[in-house]
Amino acid sequence: MFRKTVEDLLQNALNERQNLFLIDFVLSGDNAIKIVIDGDNGVLVEDCMFISRAIEHNIDRDEHDFSLEVLSSGAATPLTLPRQYKKHVGRNLEIITLDSQDLEGELIDVNDQGVVLKWKTREPKPVGKGKVTVTKEANVTFENIKEAKVKIKF
Repeated sequence: MFRKTVEDLLQNALNERQNLFLIDFVLSGDNAIKIVIDGDNGVLVEDCMFISRAIEHNIDRDEHDFSLEVLSSGAATPLTLPRQYKKHVGRNLEIITLDSQDLEGELIDVNDQGVVLKWKTREPKPVGKGKVTVTKEANVTFENIKEAKVKIKF
């Protein structure tokens, strides 16, 4: 009953702010609520406050004792939903595939099936000695992604 109430309030808040979406929702046995959100254009502190208030202000504290934590998905947090990739086009990603391939490159496209990464590498010349710089691309389906993280450059 309490879980359903929280889920309904959360869904109503997300319906009101279409640019936000749920990454994780945990309700522990002691009514500790933890919600992780992300947004198509990132997440502001005001977005977390909006979600928090939408839940907290609509539950009677005399009826239910609970704690509430609303967080944004962090920069070092792995991407888990296809919707998260779109805002990272143009950034570098590190992707580990289900067959343990480790790919790192610029995210150049996101489609319904997966992502396209592009990177430069040095390879031996086809003829003669030495190396030449070549541009590679890889199409990776969402089903084949074990883990994907944005690589932050300083």
